[in-house]
Amino acid sequence: MSSTTAPPLAEPTPPAPGAPPRRARAARTDHSVLGLMLPALVPVVLFSVAPLVYGVYLAFTDARSGRNVDVGFVGLENFAELLADGDFWASFQIGLVWAVSVTALQLAAGMGLALLLDQDLRLRWLARTLAMVPWAMPPVIVGLMWRLVYHPDAGILNATLRDLGLISGDIDWLNDFSVALPAIIVVGVWTGMPQTTIVLLAGLQSVPRELREAAEVDGAGAWRRFRTVTLPQLRPVIVTITSLNFVWNMNEFALVWVLTQGGPGGRTRLPMLYAYEEAFRYGFFGYAAAMGVAIVAVVLAVLALYLRRQLKEMR
Repeated sequence: MSSTTAPPLAEPTPPAPGAPPRRARAARTDHSVLGLMLPALVPVVLFSVAPLVYGVYLAFTDARSGRNVDVGFVGLENFAELLADGDFWASFQIGLVWAVSVTALQLAAGMGLALLLDQDLRLRWLARTLAMVPWAMPPVIVGLMWRLVYHPDAGILNATLRDLGLISGDIDWLNDFSVALPAIIVVGVWTGMPQTTIVLLAGLQSVPRELREAAEVDGAGAWRRFRTVTLPQLRPVIVTITSLNFVWNMNEFALVWVLTQGGPGGRTRLPMLYAYEEAFRYGFFGYAAAMGVAIVAVVLAVLALYLRRQLKEMR
């Protein structure tokens, strides 16, 4: 019986003469990375982080316009007043209806358009380019354009409906209590649908065609292929774009301000419009900042519940 001898352990290779220690090299690398990131971090800190921190600070003060005395710290007084403010919670309810409706309709319309643009159609490149037009337009221009569309006397919408025999008179879309909110929801869907379409189209193109072809060979119809093959593959993309759309829609201001300025009678006054009025019309900066903090907190809570449910279903 032969015995085996373990090979000797290799000695560590000594560092090259003159080479800096490993810790020094790692520290130098970290400083180099920080130096490369610094030009991008400075604008973010100055224009995003600093205003956010200052806004949170104002929420705990009695800051007002035209005051000649120092701003005083009032603790949770603004938030206590906010809890009893029925007008704010009414606007927040309108904001939730707006954000949920626009986000859901953007997803439905964007999914349909993405499925269409994913087909092998002629001039597909032109259709994809035209689909981006609403997203490229500034919200102010979009609002002015749709005000002309909704104009009760000279608007193209009323003229088309009259020609089709669907209405006999004129409808004041933006000043009628019953249709003002649905009217601006349509505009919000039209404005935000392009980015949803492009993101979903990118997700569709990442789905392996072999899976869909195999399902088709097995006899699955178009709806079943979409439900069992395409939709599960798109779920992470859908969760991401839906979350982003909800945050953007809940923070909408310019579009609705140009369309209705919150009217008629506050029926389209989103939370950001209400906070704007408190800050720049009445001068209560501290109270308006408290509204902003409350809106962010509630939106994050709703978003956390949604993401938790979706991620649980994805496991």
